[in-house]
Formats: sequence, structure tokens, C-alpha cells
Amino acid sequence: MKRWMAAAALLAGLAGCAAQPAAKPEGLPAGRIVETASGRTLSPDELLARLAPAEMLLVGEKHDNRHHRRIEIWLTRHLAASRPQGSALLEMLTPSQQPRVDEVKAWLQGDPSVRPSRVRELVAWQSGWPWVLYGELAMTLLRAPYPLLAANLDREQMRAYYASKERPQGRASRDPRAARRLEEVIRGEHGGKMDEGMMASMLAVQQQRDRRMAERLLAAPKPAMLIAGAYHALRDVGAPLHLADLAPGRAVTVLVLVLAEEGVGLGREQADYVWYTAKAGE
Repeated sequence: MKRWMAAAALLAGLAGCAAQPAAKPEGLPAGRIVETASGRTLSPDELLARLAPAEMLLVGEKHDNRHHRRIEIWLTRHLAASRPQGSALLEMLTPSQQPRVDEVKAWLQGDPSVRPSRVRELVAWQSGWPWVLYGELAMTLLRAPYPLLAANLDREQMRAYYASKERPQGRASRDPRAARRLEEVIRGEHGGKMDEGMMASMLAVQQQRDRRMAERLLAAPKPAMLIAGAYHALRDVGAPLHLADLAPGRAVTVLVLVLAEEGVGLGREQADYVWYTAKAGE
């Protein structure tokens, strides 16, 4: 089980393409924003204008990259200023935390003076998501006037799926191409060493987490924004496949923005927009 937990944490890592630094608003890291359909480079304000109409916005990140937190905080503040925000969802929160989050969020609407470290304790923030990386984003969303919702599974649920190897049902989410790509990711994170049983377990957990994120997005007040690891957000392997299975033919605007590091390219089949940044340690 320890091997599985370590592997699950690794699944969300993702790199992006090299980019030239661009002019940016204060507080944002240098980088480049690409509209994948056209190949155009956008300014942050142009990106905001394109994202604002989305009923569901999936933001994929690399978990250990501080630059990505800065972008997410900027998006959170500026999207809410440009449109009514219905809700935000975080991979970093689980269903068992939701009552605590709701209670603390209601209290924070009165703008009390409180240390962020105390808020971390009150919401039972999980140590696997370092507060030093996520604290400012969490506080921004907790103080915001719209709901903050858990998008992940509880650990006990993940353990059950790991044991059962049960994958979600659906034509899009059962596409063999998506499974093969996720299997390649899992093998890559294990140096190519992965027996069939563990592979089946890891694939089941990853896809069940994607299914939960899609379910929560559909149920969330709109417009909704999900922040999760990049592989959960990608159109060709992540939650968008499950949205297609859960709501076939539903006319909703779903957009995917991936925050990516230098090194790997992403195309329109994976994301609508890619915001390339420096690597985590740069």
C-alpha cells in the first residue's frame, strides 16, 4: 500500500514546453500562454476573457511548482472579478473534510483575524499537500464568498478501488487509448517496473478519482473551477472523458487550462490553453 500511495502522488507531475519570458501583470511568473487551437500567444488578460464564459473550467497543475500556485491565485481573484463565480473545487480536499471546510468558510466570511496555521488545523488540511505551497491558495478560496468543494476521494475509498481494481463504466472513459497513455505514465514513474496487478490497481484509482472530479463538477454551482493535477484535467485521459460519459450531449462550455513546465509539448487534443512556466526550482 505504501508503494501505491507514493505512486499516486507521482501521477500528477507534468512538464510543458520551453517558452520565452513575456510581459506580465505584477505577481505573475514569467512565461507564455498558448491557445492550442490557433497557436497564438495570449496575454493574461486575453486568457481571462476566453475563460470567463466557461461553465466548467479545469485547471491542471504540477503540484510542486510554486509558479503554478501564483497563477491559480491570480486566476481565482481575477475570474471572480470578471464574472459571478459559482464555486471552486480542489483535488486537495476530500469528502470527509467538507463539513469542516463549510464551517470554517462561513466563519471567515465575517473577516475575523486568524492565523493561516490555525485555519489549516480547523479544516484538517492533509500533510500530503504542503501548506507552505497551498496555504495562500487555500486561504484565498476559503475567504471567497462562493462554495469551496472537495473534488477527491477519501483515502478509504481509494484503498477500496485499489483492492477491487474496479474502473468506471463509460465509452469515453474506457477508451483503450486513454488507458494506454495512463499506463505509460505509471510505468514511467516506476522506471518501467510494474506488475499487471499493481498496474490494474493504479489505473482503477486514477480513473475513479477522475470520475469523482467529473461528478463534483457537474453537481457544483456554475460557473465552476476545478484545480487538480494536470493528468486529471487533460481532455484525452482525465476528468473531461468522464464528463462526456456522465452528461452525453449536454450543452455546457468546458475549458481546460494546463499549467506546464518547460520540456513537453501539449496539443489541442489535451488542453484548450497552456500556460508555460519555469520549472519548480527556478
